[in-house]
Amino acid sequence: MASKILLSLAIFAAACSSIALASDPSPLQDFCVADTENPVKVNGFVCKDPMQVNADDFFASGLQTPAEIKKDVGSGVKPINVNNLHGLNTLGISMVRIDFVPQGINAPHTHPRATEILTLLEGTLLVGFVSSNQDGNRLFSKVLYKGDVFVFPEGMVHFQQNVGYENAVAIAALSSQNPGVITIGDTVFGSEPAISIDILAKAFQTHAHIIAAIQAKF
Repeated sequence: MASKILLSLAIFAAACSSIALASDPSPLQDFCVADTENPVKVNGFVCKDPMQVNADDFFASGLQTPAEIKKDVGSGVKPINVNNLHGLNTLGISMVRIDFVPQGINAPHTHPRATEILTLLEGTLLVGFVSSNQDGNRLFSKVLYKGDVFVFPEGMVHFQQNVGYENAVAIAALSSQNPGVITIGDTVFGSEPAISIDILAKAFQTHAHIIAAIQAKF
């Protein structure tokens, strides 16, 4: 009986450990401003000498101006994360501004390390995410208007589209200092080296020449 209890406790401890490691590391001091010049590589960034830290390490500007629009998708993203706001290191949060022209999209993508919560400031957006295979790949979608909020769970493929007649602007917060982004089209059709056309043709149940034509666009 005692051995079974010990085994159960060991399994529980391992599970708790894996859960704890599934998010950004918690700070063990007031702050750990990223020292991006330090050659030491860790999971995140080495801390800057706290005596050399000043207010500018916790400050960023630029979200008052629109992001540069990518013509192929009709949207632009301006991020604020640990790479351009070093005070975010170990704090587990970042944000983005997203601008859309009419009918512009933020193409289907995932954030492998973060949940995203989006607030629409101007315009009308169609947003949604698709659940995992285990959940049946269900689509959860909603049209947002000014002031509306929508959350995209961590790792879920999600998208936004401006379905209004005016430009749209959104601000989103993400639960990681460096959430990462995997754009589905770029990843599947634009990898280097390319994924085998035969594999993609079978995966998408289409002809090889169609896959080749799509790959050529990336």
